[in-house]
Amino acid sequence: MPLYHKLGKIPSKRHTIFKKQDGSLHYEQLFGTIGFDGMSSLMYHLHRPTMVKEVGKSFEVSPKAMVSHNIKSRLLKGFEVKPMNDYLESRSVMLFNSDVHISLAAPKKSLTDYFYKNADADELLFVHKGTGVLKTMLGEIRFEYGDYLVIPRGMIYQITFDTEENRLLIAESYHPIYTPKRYRNWFGQHLEHSPFCERDFKLPQNLQTYDELGDFVIKVKKQGQLHHLVYASHPFDVVGWDGYNYPYGFSIHNFEPITGRVHQPPPVHQTFETSAFVVCSFVPRLYDYHPQSIPAPYNHSNIDSDEVLYYVDGDFMSRKNIDKGYISLHPAGIPHGPHPGTYEASIGKSKTEELAVMIDTFRPLQLTKAALDVDDGKYFQSWLE
Repeated sequence: MPLYHKLGKIPSKRHTIFKKQDGSLHYEQLFGTIGFDGMSSLMYHLHRPTMVKEVGKSFEVSPKAMVSHNIKSRLLKGFEVKPMNDYLESRSVMLFNSDVHISLAAPKKSLTDYFYKNADADELLFVHKGTGVLKTMLGEIRFEYGDYLVIPRGMIYQITFDTEENRLLIAESYHPIYTPKRYRNWFGQHLEHSPFCERDFKLPQNLQTYDELGDFVIKVKKQGQLHHLVYASHPFDVVGWDGYNYPYGFSIHNFEPITGRVHQPPPVHQTFETSAFVVCSFVPRLYDYHPQSIPAPYNHSNIDSDEVLYYVDGDFMSRKNIDKGYISLHPAGIPHGPHPGTYEASIGKSKTEELAVMIDTFRPLQLTKAALDVDDGKYFQSWLE
């Protein structure tokens, strides 16, 4: 998402002297991707951002596969994942491969005792329940039900919740997360036919600068381990920054659906993309308006991808016995389609109120024990008549 943004105080030219009021220098840091070739931001710290006082214990957090070669269509009852106080401990990986880890989380408490940084992956958080503030070294983003939060790898953050009723869907991507290329021109601006545009994004605001020295715990996820580091200065000591690499939010409710005379394929719902998976948003929309159209999706073969569908709200017209927070997994190589009766029942209907998030991965997904614990065990037989 190449969109220039800046907050706070910055010098008029990069890599030049920028003094504090006492005459000492601010410390410039490039927060960049893909070496020096990708999107980046320049930030200015009160203290050196390199002052590590201690490297503490490390813990293995890589997910373990209970089913590594899955052939079954699955239905996971996501709201059966138990709430936990700690933000990181509440994140439970359900499905994963070498490209993406898909987790559910129900954190009860705000992240205040430590800071967190994922050095391995970009994070995409979808807020199913809850409101609060994402706090980062580049500013704050207030979030609510239906918001996606894109947090680039390496970003130090905390997250505060307004209540204990919170539910998150999280995708940790080992590839950069972008908006779909076909919706952008060669300069990166979103085109007129894009289902959303730049004014829909929630950009960081309210930059808070902390001039504090002491012991600040930062938990860093790197190479599948969670490392406990202690820094000598508050990580949110940035006085100003500018650039293109920063967290942002986008509400699923601002996605404008693309419709047609006959049923449109899933790519019209695409919201984010990587080189290894895509994310789509199914939102309330008018049905197809050809006089002979069948609004329900046709049966289709998942030949090249595993399809994950997270059900958010409304009545999903092609599925039976689906509730909020459920996840369906349709593995590659196995055709799937509308449940018996829903194909016929959709004829003549004018609209749908469904709300769902879909993640299609180009490599097979493995299932963890946490996924099997909430698997209904019989979904693969739900198309029998």
